[in-house]
Amino acid sequence: MTVPTQWERADWPEAMATVTECRYDVGALRSMAFGLPTSRRFVITFNYWADGELRDGEYRSAKAIPQGTLFPIRYDPAAPEQHDQHVAAFPARGILVGIGLLGSVVLMLLWLALSRRAL
Repeated sequence: MTVPTQWERADWPEAMATVTECRYDVGALRSMAFGLPTSRRFVITFNYWADGELRDGEYRSAKAIPQGTLFPIRYDPAAPEQHDQHVAAFPARGILVGIGLLGSVVLMLLWLALSRRAL
């Protein structure tokens, strides 16, 4: 199964999804043991009408979203259960990791400069 590109999903019909549940994912804290904590701690469950049927889905979010909130999604007309998840409003994890690494390098260089001056 191939994942459709952003351009292919742009042709998909749009539907309004409704948040049915927002819960805090306690399991997200376990990832800290591996060195990279996740910033997406809430699991958002939603439903939407597609092809005359009520469909459902979920995604992870850094922010809690109240039950009943409406947001647009796109779904595959050939397979209406496949949808384009609503995660674009949140920063990419790669950007956050890059900022963290850059900050670590700057702090390390500052520490080295100060420790050599003290000798």
